[in-house]
Amino acid sequence: MNLDQTVLAFAGAVVLVSLTLGWLVSPYWLLLTAFAGVNMIQASFTGFCPAAIVFKKLGRPAGNAF
Repeated sequence: MNLDQTVLAFAGAVVLVSLTLGWLVSPYWLLLTAFAGVNMIQASFTGFCPAAIVFKKLGRPAGNAF
């Protein structure tokens, strides 16, 4: 799994976990979903993704986008 796939899998997991917590625990967890969405939008324009930086330091092989 390369860096791009790891970032997309992580973003998907964050969205699904926050939706589940928003349904079961508190609707305030939906703010995490909003944050993930805003982060994905800004990364598409700027190319800057904090998760990609962390995963790259953890040794993930490079992908095409990050």
